[in-house]
Amino acid sequence: MKHLIILLMVVVAGNAGAAVKVVTSLPDLADLARQIGGEKVVVESIVRGDQNPHAIEVKPSYMMKLKSADLFLMIGMDLELWAPQIIDGSRNSSLEVVDLSRRIAKLEIPASLSASQGDVHRYGNPHYWLDPRNIRIVVEDIVAALSRKSPADEQLFRTNGERYLEKLQTQIRRWEEVMKPFAGSTIITFHKSWTYFAAWLGLTVADQVEPKPGIAPSPSHTAKLISLVRQSGIRVIIVEPFYDASAAEQIARATQAKVLRLPTSCGGTGGATGYMELMDYTIATLAGALK
Repeated sequence: MKHLIILLMVVVAGNAGAAVKVVTSLPDLADLARQIGGEKVVVESIVRGDQNPHAIEVKPSYMMKLKSADLFLMIGMDLELWAPQIIDGSRNSSLEVVDLSRRIAKLEIPASLSASQGDVHRYGNPHYWLDPRNIRIVVEDIVAALSRKSPADEQLFRTNGERYLEKLQTQIRRWEEVMKPFAGSTIITFHKSWTYFAAWLGLTVADQVEPKPGIAPSPSHTAKLISLVRQSGIRVIIVEPFYDASAAEQIARATQAKVLRLPTSCGGTGGATGYMELMDYTIATLAGALK
C-alpha cells in the first residue's frame, strides 16, 4: 500500500508539471498561445504564414498532431473548412476544440447563401484577427482554455495574458497614430481579408480583384477595376503572398496604383515572426505606400 501511494503521488506530480499540448490552425494563434502559456505549453500550428488558410490539403500528419493534443485553437466561422476532417481523423476523444470566434462582433454576415456568390462564409467574414482590438477576446478565451487544462497554472496564464494585452494596447495606439493621416483613404484588396482591418483604421475598400470570393479575376472585371482606380485615384492594391498577383499588377501598370504584398499571418514575411511584428510590418508598409 505504501508503494502504491508513493507511485500515485509521483504520477500526480508528473501530470501537474506536464505542459499543455496545443495545436492551432493559424500561426498567429500559436504565437498568442506561446505568449500566454510560456513554458507551460507546447504549441504547433497547422497552417504556415505563407499559406492560404482557406485551402489547406488535409494530411495524415495533421491528424497525428491532434492525436496527442489537449487543445485545438481555431479561428472559426468556416475559415478552416478542412478542420473537421483532421479532428475526426485524430480519434482523440479528449481533445478540446476551441472556436475563438464565438464572442467576436462579426462583419459581412450574408443575408442568403448561393453558389453564384462564390466562396461566401455563412457566419460572416472570418478575418477578424486583422483588427487587433479583437485580440483581447481571443487572448481571454485562450487563457480560459489553458486554465481548464491546467488549473494549477491559471494565475500564470492570466498574468501573461494581461501583460501581453497591455503591450498590445500600447502598440494599437501607436499604429492608430501612424495611420491617422490616411483615414478615409480608398484601397482595393485581392480577397475580402481586410474588412476588419479597414474598419479599424477608417479605410474604404472599394472592391476586390476577385470578382467574387474564390473566383479568379476575369478580363472584364480587371478592366472595370482599372477604370475605378483611375477615377478614384486609388493608390494601393493589397494582395496576399499566396495569391496570383498578375491581375493586380496589370491594374497597377495601367494606373498609378502600387501592389502591396501583405501577409495575413505571422511568418508570411521575413521578420514578422509574431502577431505584433506582423501588424508592425503591415502598418509600416501600408503607411509608406499611402504617403
